[in-house]
Amino acid sequence: MIRTVLCSLACLATALAATFAHAAGSVEDVLEARLLPGWRMADGTHMAALEITLDPGWKTYWRAPGDLGIPPQFDWSGSRNLAGVEIVWPTPEPILQAGTTTIGYDGRVILPLRVLPRRAGRDVRLDGLLDLGVCRDVCIPVQLRLDADLPRTTEKRDPRIAAALADQPYSASEARVGAVRCTLAPADGGLRLHAEIAMPSSGGREFAVVETDNPAVWVAPAKAARKGDTLTVNTRMVHAEGRSFAVNRKGLRITVLGTSYAVDIQGCPAG
Repeated sequence: MIRTVLCSLACLATALAATFAHAAGSVEDVLEARLLPGWRMADGTHMAALEITLDPGWKTYWRAPGDLGIPPQFDWSGSRNLAGVEIVWPTPEPILQAGTTTIGYDGRVILPLRVLPRRAGRDVRLDGLLDLGVCRDVCIPVQLRLDADLPRTTEKRDPRIAAALADQPYSASEARVGAVRCTLAPADGGLRLHAEIAMPSSGGREFAVVETDNPAVWVAPAKAARKGDTLTVNTRMVHAEGRSFAVNRKGLRITVLGTSYAVDIQGCPAG
């Protein structure tokens, strides 16, 4: 069964690559991207952002986009006075694509960047490469070169970035999540995960996205079902190379996307 899963993934990747190749060459027609320099915070970090504006009908993807999506990849190695960059992901939305639900954004999206200077009190030169996929009827692989100076003296907050920071999923405590229990069992050459989450409805049909802290582990699209104040989430996981693997329960992350709000649940103890 594990060979079937891996073959399916390989075939999907091949199909996507062919679609991407067919559509390449029209990047300027579908998106614009730029860095917003933001402001220096009291703790010495700098809050900047990446702004992506997509033409109508085009989508791009969240950090865990689903089987048909491509997560953005960042390379900041060309920067100066930079110790690290943390992306603060605003709430995405489920997107129906080719009969499958992917997770991402349309229209305009602002991704806040929490920038840590290597030398405190100095300007930062942010210079990076961004690889992402954008899709409508076809998909286009995009690589963008982005750069901006982040002055240490800028203290005025950018309302666009502030709004994106406010548009994050609620934490478990903010969403009044109660007990969270996960059961793991062998299944189909990998592991099956069953989670029971005590939480109020987040509105309408709820989607769940399960992530692990192991990038070599593929997680299938989750199935979520609600009964009263309990949301159950089921999925399965396999290692991309067909190996056995262990799951770090503290590294499990379940994001619930409802029509009213989203919830970020980190960690899933044994049930």
